[in-house]
Amino acid sequence: MAALYRFWARHSEAFYEINVGGTRNVLEAARAAGTERVVFTSTVGTLGLDGAGGGRAADETCYPDVSHLFGSYKRSKYVAEHEVLRAAAEGLPISIVLPTFPLGPGDRAPTPTGRLVLDFLNGRVPGYVDTVLNVVHVDDVARGHILALEHGGQGRSYILGGENLSLKGLLSELAAATGLREPALRVPRAASLAVAWLSETVEGRVLRHHPAVPLEAARMSTTRMAFDDARARGELGYAPRPAVKAIEESARWFVENDYVSEGRRSKIVWRNGGAR
Repeated sequence: MAALYRFWARHSEAFYEINVGGTRNVLEAARAAGTERVVFTSTVGTLGLDGAGGGRAADETCYPDVSHLFGSYKRSKYVAEHEVLRAAAEGLPISIVLPTFPLGPGDRAPTPTGRLVLDFLNGRVPGYVDTVLNVVHVDDVARGHILALEHGGQGRSYILGGENLSLKGLLSELAAATGLREPALRVPRAASLAVAWLSETVEGRVLRHHPAVPLEAARMSTTRMAFDDARARGELGYAPRPAVKAIEESARWFVENDYVSEGRRSKIVWRNGGAR
């Protein structure tokens, strides 16, 4: 899991130093130690989405057009995965897992995926774009790693996914779980990308701090990222829970750990009761 999981960094070379260099360090250590098994955490961002664009969910056989690997995070993970496959070809016992859009408790950073939930809770999601996300509970991703360790094929990749939801559907579930108002404004793709470009140019390049809307995140959010995890279910015995569980537990954790403003917390009425 050697990775910098962000969509922006002040120095882009950090993505390669950590995501590629860190991975190579772990692979070399595993060889030296005679490790029985390695599981590498990649990302579905290294897969092609042609199938998803045609109304079908993408799977492990879908390869990307490299020009569609937007941003340093995706590109560095793609290079790191190449290093892993090279090690597998040379005999290192290794399997690869590709998480989709993990949500759940314990997201301290928060990660880019958890940030969407947190921004909704704090009233910073004024609208939505027409896109699809595959939402999975973080605990199921963890169990998927163990299943890949125990049952994964040599050099074989496994999508660790959950449920394909439109972004509007995800926000609807958040609204239903919390009693907060659901965003009603549908934002055109071009407008979303324009806001992200402006945010990254002014905040990122000029002011040198993390942009409110990284361009890589906007590009991903305007891409229909639907995935099929049938291989993991069939070969590993992977069985993720419904996406609504991940969404609600993520929201509750952010609220209970003081990531949400007092004004917004006071408006929350939990669907299933419990503390605000």
